[in-house]
Amino acid sequence: MNKLTKYGVSALCGSLAAISSANAGELTVTGGVDMSWMSKDDDTTGNPIGIGSNLTFSGSGELDNGWSVDLSVAHLNANGYSNTNVTVGIPGLGDFRISQGVSGSGIDRMDDMTPNVWEEAYGTGIGHTIDTVSGTSGGAGIEWTPEMTPDGLTARIAWSPNVGGSGSSDKGTSGDDASYKGAGWDVTVEATDAITGMEGLTLYAGMSEIDTYVDSTTYSDDISEQTVGVKYAAGSFTLGYQWSEEENGRATTATKYTNDGYGVTFSINDDLSIGYNHYESEQTSTTNVTEEATSIQLAYTMGGASIRLAESQGDNTGYSTAASADKDATTISVSLAF
Repeated sequence: MNKLTKYGVSALCGSLAAISSANAGELTVTGGVDMSWMSKDDDTTGNPIGIGSNLTFSGSGELDNGWSVDLSVAHLNANGYSNTNVTVGIPGLGDFRISQGVSGSGIDRMDDMTPNVWEEAYGTGIGHTIDTVSGTSGGAGIEWTPEMTPDGLTARIAWSPNVGGSGSSDKGTSGDDASYKGAGWDVTVEATDAITGMEGLTLYAGMSEIDTYVDSTTYSDDISEQTVGVKYAAGSFTLGYQWSEEENGRATTATKYTNDGYGVTFSINDDLSIGYNHYESEQTSTTNVTEEATSIQLAYTMGGASIRLAESQGDNTGYSTAASADKDATTISVSLAF
């Protein structure tokens, strides 16, 4: 995105003053807007016009001892607050990110990495409720990215003392969140061609464990999640497949989700791309149901503007076998970045 405004600020504040002084940093503001039109088949469309906006403040600076500090404050549609995270980079150790619950942290960064040119097959507004891996991302926590791994290998370890706890302000706590979730940890690994030895090949995997309050009636075990995937880029083509599974600890009803997804994209030129994405999620319950999502997408970019078209189909949306749970839709989206 293009920068809207720059402000000179100091990357040093609060308790960091006791460590070292800081060089002057900068705070940048970026934003964007998405406008869409949706047409649903055999379903009530209502008003088809949609709009979404976002605004992100990003700050960076460096301390005299060589430590780096990066700040991100994100706002979503209608200036709704999303999250804040601070990353402190320590030479020789790596990056430590403290967040208020970031959807792109821990195993959640790998919830679906299958190739697409716009959105996941279930992310085009058709009404899917597919359950993917999320790990500790819902609670405030710390994620460490070690620096000592070999070139081509990125490992991350995330930990949250209370996954069900909401983000709190300085010197605050989340209190009793009345959630069954307790402490949890995630581990993810991603290997690129620098270590696999095959140009264009990327392998990735992750696992998560979350303590739960076991009462034998509603919850009988802890939450465990895992995922593995592969992507391969050759010329204008990118192919990928991913598997994931969640054991959610419930004693009854929906106790497990097993997911399979794959995608292929083709870059016609630098501006125009086409892609196909398919995803299946099997819910293990008293009656097992498999929800499916399929999407064919076209994306065209010109400068800071993007035009996207998706033809999407959903079967058993919401893990329901009712006839009304099978849906089709066409979505057109225009995105502007500032």
